[in-house]
Parts: sequence; C-alpha cells; structure tokens
Amino acid sequence: MPVATISVEMPVSSAEVFALLHDYDRRLEWDTLLSSAQLTRGSIRAGKDACSLCVGARRRGGIGIETRYVSFDEGRLAAVTMINAPPLFSKFAASIRHEDREVGSIATYKLHFEAKPRWLRWLLEPVMTVVLRIETRKR
Repeated sequence: MPVATISVEMPVSSAEVFALLHDYDRRLEWDTLLSSAQLTRGSIRAGKDACSLCVGARRRGGIGIETRYVSFDEGRLAAVTMINAPPLFSKFAASIRHEDREVGSIATYKLHFEAKPRWLRWLLEPVMTVVLRIETRKR
C-alpha cells in the first residue's frame, strides 16, 4: 500500500492551520484538489467520529471520498479513514500532524491508499501517488 508524506512550513501557528483545515464551511477557499467538501451522517463539526465527504475536482476525475475521523486532537493531529467505496480506491487513510515552531508551524500530511481494481494496482498506484503528492503540495 503506497504511503506519501508531505511536510509544509506554515507562516501561522498550528492552532490556526488546524482550525482552517477542518472548517468545512471554508474548505474550498484553499483546497484546490476539491470541488466540494461537506460534513455527512449528521456531523455538525469536525471531530472524532465525525464524517465528511470530499469530492475531487473534475479535472482529477471528481471522485468522492467519504471519511470518518478516527483521531482528533485539536491543534495537533487529525486522522481519517475511508468509509465509502469510490472508484479507484479500495482503501484510503490520512493524517495531518501539526507542530509549532519559533515562527509559524509545520504541517505533516501522511496518506496511505490502495488502488482498485487489484489487477491494475501496479499501474495506478505510482500515478496516483504522484498526482496526490503534487496536489497536496499545491494546497
């Protein structure tokens, strides 16, 4: 299962970055990978056990991945796991860890996924890893 880790220096505190990343009313202001983002299954705010649906931009296939927060430590760490069955992904999980610096902070995004169909993983996973890395860095 491919793993990608991307660390980005941020000009503001980890608390500020964390709050923005998990504010679904503002998600599309900064997330260039998505065409829509919303909380689902009765969730009213991001937090442990909350669910969300993020739909990719059309240029990237418009795939919707619904996730459930499995960890949520305000200002420090959030982790999600996929709960639906979208095209191309048989498994998906991601975490983002925040660490304050003397000036600003560092956000480290780590994702794990498995492509489907299984017989095409050898081709899909390297391409998907590159695309996800590029898009994540843009955001």
